[in-house]
Amino acid sequence: MANSILLPLGLAFLFLFHISIAQLELPQQQYWKKLQSQQQQRLQAKTRCRIQQLNAREPNRKIESEAGSTEFWDSNSAEFECAGVEFVRHTIQPKGLLLPYYANTHQLVYIIEGKFFNLMGLNLYGIQGTVIPGCAETYESESSSEQGKTRRGDRHQKLRRFRRGDVLALPQGVTLWAYNDGDTPIVSVSILDVANQNNQLDLNYRKFFLAGSPRRSQGEQGQEQEQRNIFNGFDEEILAQSFNVDPQIIRKLQSNEGNRGTIVRAERLHLVLPEYSRQAQEQEREQEQERREGGKGGEYNGLEETFCSLKIRQNIDHPSRSDVYNPRGGRITSLNSQSLPILSYLQLSAERGVLYKNAIRAPHWNTNSHSVIYVTRGSARVQVVGDQGKSVYNDKISEGQLLIVPQNYVVIKKASDQGFEWVSFKTNDNAMSSQLAGRLSTIRAFPEEVLMNAYDISRQDARNLKYNREEATLFSPGARSKGEA
Repeated sequence: MANSILLPLGLAFLFLFHISIAQLELPQQQYWKKLQSQQQQRLQAKTRCRIQQLNAREPNRKIESEAGSTEFWDSNSAEFECAGVEFVRHTIQPKGLLLPYYANTHQLVYIIEGKFFNLMGLNLYGIQGTVIPGCAETYESESSSEQGKTRRGDRHQKLRRFRRGDVLALPQGVTLWAYNDGDTPIVSVSILDVANQNNQLDLNYRKFFLAGSPRRSQGEQGQEQEQRNIFNGFDEEILAQSFNVDPQIIRKLQSNEGNRGTIVRAERLHLVLPEYSRQAQEQEREQEQERREGGKGGEYNGLEETFCSLKIRQNIDHPSRSDVYNPRGGRITSLNSQSLPILSYLQLSAERGVLYKNAIRAPHWNTNSHSVIYVTRGSARVQVVGDQGKSVYNDKISEGQLLIVPQNYVVIKKASDQGFEWVSFKTNDNAMSSQLAGRLSTIRAFPEEVLMNAYDISRQDARNLKYNREEATLFSPGARSKGEA
């Protein structure tokens, strides 16, 4: 009788024990599964990573429009194919409207230039719209009366102001547009993640325009490629029935007249959106600080943030947001899925760096991502070394140029007399790096005995190697300088 009672109890305890162990292992299993998924999605898409030489590249193709231009880098080069990305630079003139489009890639956009002051004296640069499928039209304007007729108020999805130093995280398949209501041109650069698993076409960036007549692009070899908006390919009558409008309106949608391109002048465009006050700006900074200190982010909770209301914009240019700072060396600000959760979905992150005159960014490698470096100001001497211990890049890189550093390749940057500023886009939502020199370096973590035997040096030399540079990540000019950061 006792055995018949103990047996079910033992089985029950065994069952509960296995459940408890499974629950303890679940977070770790989820972490490693996520890493494995990230690696597989890029391996499935890319071709090969056999880099013999890196090059600082500039755009090789430019498309002029009525109120701006779009420039493309050569995506057929070895380093672009290895990283599985493409790169674009947009210039939108005042009153310029970048026409609505969607693409087959996730993208991160960094705002480099532009200026407009609102009534509060804040420097705002433009308006960006995203149309997310299935999300509500949360912005609306009031109804009005004209000549005795009541005009229905407009409704649309959320509009966002952006400014210099902002990063915009834009998912694949979402319809995008932008407008410059300022008085100077807006310049932005974008990384396009063609190797992301959500892109099931091929390793080419494809834009699907909903309006306009994209002009032919001119490349280095004089090749031309014509593109039209998606309405152009449909039957006029079927579209008229679908929208329940007169065919004449459909002909306007399909029109290629004027050859205005994809960035058109919109003098009569008036948009209604809340003003970005100083109070709102300060509140945004406080929320960002709370998120960083509280360790929030990375995963969606399903209640506070749905996909429709996810934050897609974050500024990384303001000095107060710096993660690393040395008053003699410079500053670095990182943006990842801990501070901007939507990056967990995009699997991308960004870094803003500023090096002062002749300062050095510690030699380091990215452990889990490729890095796409775009120079926003100044110049620097950059060296990159690959897995065979050979230099694959040793040259100057200047404003407007781009350099791709593959995963695990070691890179060092030394600013010129003019200083050096850059933005890096990385192919992981929580990109990590490891240093060779400085207070946080791999070399410093080794025992002295290991260094003595590995390099056949004296104990004093080993100690000098470990401790002569007390700065952490950004090094001030001059040999053997010591500091705090």
